[in-house]
Amino acid sequence: MSAATAPLRRPADAVLRISEDEAFAAAVVDDEAAVTMAESDTADEPMLINMGPQHPSTHGVLRIAMELQGETVLRSKPIIGYLHTGMEKTAEDLTYLQGPTNVTRMDYASPLFNELVFCLAVEDLLGTEIPPRATWIRMLMCELNRMSSHLLFLATNGMDLGAVGMMLYGWREREEILRFFESVTGLRMNHNYIRPGGVAADLPDEWQADVEHILAVLPDRLEEFDTLMTGQPIWRDRTQGVGVITADEAIAMSATGPLLRSTGEAWDLRRTMPYLAYDEVEFDVVVGAYGDTFDRYSIRLNEIRESMRIVSQCLDMMPKGPYRTEDRKVTPPPRARIDESMEALIHHFKIFTEGFKVPPGETYVAVESPRGELGCYLVSDGGPKPQRVHIRAPSFVNLQSLPHLMYGGLIADAIAVISSVDPIMGEVDR
Repeated sequence: MSAATAPLRRPADAVLRISEDEAFAAAVVDDEAAVTMAESDTADEPMLINMGPQHPSTHGVLRIAMELQGETVLRSKPIIGYLHTGMEKTAEDLTYLQGPTNVTRMDYASPLFNELVFCLAVEDLLGTEIPPRATWIRMLMCELNRMSSHLLFLATNGMDLGAVGMMLYGWREREEILRFFESVTGLRMNHNYIRPGGVAADLPDEWQADVEHILAVLPDRLEEFDTLMTGQPIWRDRTQGVGVITADEAIAMSATGPLLRSTGEAWDLRRTMPYLAYDEVEFDVVVGAYGDTFDRYSIRLNEIRESMRIVSQCLDMMPKGPYRTEDRKVTPPPRARIDESMEALIHHFKIFTEGFKVPPGETYVAVESPRGELGCYLVSDGGPKPQRVHIRAPSFVNLQSLPHLMYGGLIADAIAVISSVDPIMGEVDR
């Protein structure tokens, strides 16, 4: 079994789910100050309110039902499904070659990771090895996408907590990366660039200069973000000690990504279960110590710096050669051949109309997306279309931690907590 498909090892006493009652009970035990506040203020009757589904700080069409006592959150419940698109069912009617066009729209802030995990699953069933250059191009593009996703988080996280300037600056830096994506894939998002067998096209001329420009511009601007937010007393007051979660609680709720790493758990699939060429590059897994909103912000800020290290190594170590497999069953012929050969034209037509057949079987592949473990469970019946596709979306799983994170806090802190989880509702309501 490959490293990408090996099952995850979790502590023996960990559970995959925690009920709302269990999360509430754990929060009551762990947060004595909140209990004291709730019991002492008997004059205020609890009040039920809705936050959303239009609330601008929920990063998508998310509704939170809250029970408040004064401004203290006693209970909360995420209510989802407003954006439901049925993409997993749609995948059963699309060929494997059309699949990336579908999954790329789930997490629209980091679409390349959706394409990557789907293609790795297809390639695992096919038993196809992709060329080294395709592997390194995928890694380069995904790390740039991680940077753009975290920059979007910094922008919206700043806006949520009143740092309006951060919204402008984060958007500005993200544009540098999206401009590069457009030069490579033709699109700013929903690229359909990573495909089974490799990538859609080779990197364009002068791509090194464009990437070097991004790497040259960002360090000074990240220092500005540190000045604007990290050391700012108001920012620290709004984030430190807010939305605290422990490592045991995060593992019990299957939380991954910055939400888990903020507790001190150095769980990053790029390091613990390497895929692509992550075992050939040097980078650090950024972890927190307190499991609070400030840690989750700091982790993402510093993960941008670590992704820049990986991208810099991709520049130096990018191999030459083909950018997609030479397997004629999977790869369409070169465009120039179509004008010269009737066999190439027929081959091209059949690949894009009928697709290629994948041997029967099932697999699960996981990658480390900006929000945590992004997995793809794929079942093939031997035909050109998958029999079943299921995406393990990190935003969906991480959302179940919200009632625990928000218990005992103020309603204003709820905004900071939701933002720190960084949910993308497109993959929650996939």
